[in-house]
Formats: sequence, structure tokens, C-alpha cells
Amino acid sequence: MATIAEGQTTAKNQNPLADGLIKENGSVNIHDLHTSAAKLSIADNATVDGSTDPVKTPFINPSSVSKIPTAAALTADQSTKYDKLLATVSSWTTKPSSTLNTPTIPITDSDRLWLTRECLLRFLRATRWSVDDASKRLLATLTWRHEYGLESHTPEYISPENATGKQVLLGYDIGGRPCLYLNPAKQNTERSNKQVEHLVFMLERTIDLMPPGQEMLALLINFDKKMGGDRPPLWQGKMVLNILQSHYPERLGRALVINIPWVVWTFFKLINPFIDPMTREKLKFDQDLRQFVPPAQLLKTHGGDVNFTYDHESYWPALNELATKKRAMMMERWVKGGKKIGESEYYLRGGEESTVNVANGDGQAS
Repeated sequence: MATIAEGQTTAKNQNPLADGLIKENGSVNIHDLHTSAAKLSIADNATVDGSTDPVKTPFINPSSVSKIPTAAALTADQSTKYDKLLATVSSWTTKPSSTLNTPTIPITDSDRLWLTRECLLRFLRATRWSVDDASKRLLATLTWRHEYGLESHTPEYISPENATGKQVLLGYDIGGRPCLYLNPAKQNTERSNKQVEHLVFMLERTIDLMPPGQEMLALLINFDKKMGGDRPPLWQGKMVLNILQSHYPERLGRALVINIPWVVWTFFKLINPFIDPMTREKLKFDQDLRQFVPPAQLLKTHGGDVNFTYDHESYWPALNELATKKRAMMMERWVKGGKKIGESEYYLRGGEESTVNVANGDGQAS
């Protein structure tokens, strides 16, 4: 049950039920989650609907044992390059388009919100601090996000792909990274581009649920050894890698892979040349996952203590409503902060920073 932590009170010294955040059945009122967040502390390992055994909806926050690493300060040279990239990006009013009759399209508020301080730094790190290369990749990603149709991929459109729970966003690792579980054995649709759209949709929701100070995610991939000869086609693997490495740089904190059948090992050997060295270093195979994810937020199927039952009718609406509210909070705080390009993600996600002017980190340690 989600309750006020011992010794904690709301700003008005009221019971949390009176504040309306905690419902009488122990579930959380998502509509008031962020407006009330500063008034009380949610119980450790609380879920959206209050479910515990089995858990049916996402955990609201990282476990109390998870510790988000402190961001390192920029060097003088890095600060200079960041300032140069920020000035370049701030001057943009349009982005390229692949449509012949419309070579450019306007930059939107959604684009400007996406162009956070941390976003610019992620692209700088990914290009070895080349301002020109980072600028080109940022523009290319703005175009890709528009033309790939991220905002048109609604929960209703993606829902059939996740009906069996083949991807589950649940809990956080020891560094506060949201955990995205991939369960290939639960595949329920034919090979298609929509499967890739599904993965991108879940990546976006994983980013939505990142706590202040964390900008990476953890992938937990469980290959059922009974999968036999079934494996993803090479074209699909290359497409996914291209999207992740081109448009989501510096987002993968670690990838934990278990129960690997021989056919998947063969697939990894085929795809290995296309994986950049930094990503390759983050892959961990068949290890004890309890050393990476607190057992209280790790599924039993992966060696943890969480008895999780995937019920699409419960999980899917809860996940998407929670993500929607978090995005709305970020937009509200971005507008309140002056609608700046280069705003601080720590502030946007609910941190105490008032504006980007006090941000000073270069990103997340892995």
C-alpha cells in the first residue's frame, strides 16, 4: 500500500487520504501524483494500483536502496563546446524534411522541449565532443522523430503488440534506471515494422518514467531456451540497432541477457559487427540479476522477489496514464521555466533546480 513514510506529513499536515493522492484501496491517484509529490512520501515499492501479490501495474518510484550516481562536472573544454552547440541549436527555426515539396518544416515546442541540456550533452558524448557532428545528428533525429511518427503511435495503436506482455516496463535497477523487460518467447505477431514501432514506443515510455538525475535505462532480455530455431531476422536487428545508436545515444545503461539458446547466440554473432564498442561493453550474459536490480523490484522469473502477473487490461492503461501525466508535468515545468532550449532534465522531471542556469552536470555515469 502507498502510504506516508514514518514521520512524514503533507505540507498542510494532513492525512494523505484527505489530500486525495492515496485512495482508500491503497492505489495512487495518478492525476494528483505530481502536484502532491512535494507534500508526502510514497511508500517504498508502491505500485500504481496498490497491487502487491501479484503485482499488476508499474512501480511508482525506484526502491529506497537504488542510488542514482552523481553527474560529473564538465571540463572547461566541454563547457565551451556545449555552449557552442547550444547557440547553434537555439538558432534553429526549421528542421529538414524528406518530402520533396516541403524541404523544411518548422521546429515545434515539442522539439524544443526535447532539446534539453542533457540531450545536447548525450549527442556530444556520442560524437566524441564534435560540435558539428552533434549538430548534424540532432537535426537528423528531429527529422526522424517527426517522420517516424512518434506522436501518432498511440497506446491504442500499439496495444495489440503488447497483449501478451512481451515487453514490460517495471521497476528500477540499483542506479535508478527504469527496467524494460523484453520477453521474445511471448511474441504474438508476425514480423513487421510495427514490432519495431512497438519497441520504440516502449523506449519512449521508459524515458518518461526516468526519475530526476537519471537519463539511462536497463534492458532485461529473457530468451526462453525452448524458443528452438526462432530468432529475429537480421534486417530487423540492424534496424533496431540503427535506431538506438543514431537516435537514442547514451540511453542504454546496461543490458542484462539471460536464458540464451544457441540460435540466439548465432544471431548475436551475426549482429555483433554492427554494435558499437560502448554498447557492447554494457551487455551482460547469464549473470545473477539481483546484483543489478533490487530483489523487491525484480521479477521472480529473473531471480527476484516480485510475483508479477501480466494482465493487459490492468497494466497497459496504468502504464500509459502514468507516462502521460509525467510528460504533462515536464511540459508544464518547461513552460513555467521559460520554454528554454537547453533546459535541465533534472528540473523538468521534478527536481529542485529552478532553471537550467544552475545545471552543471555532463550526464549520467554508467
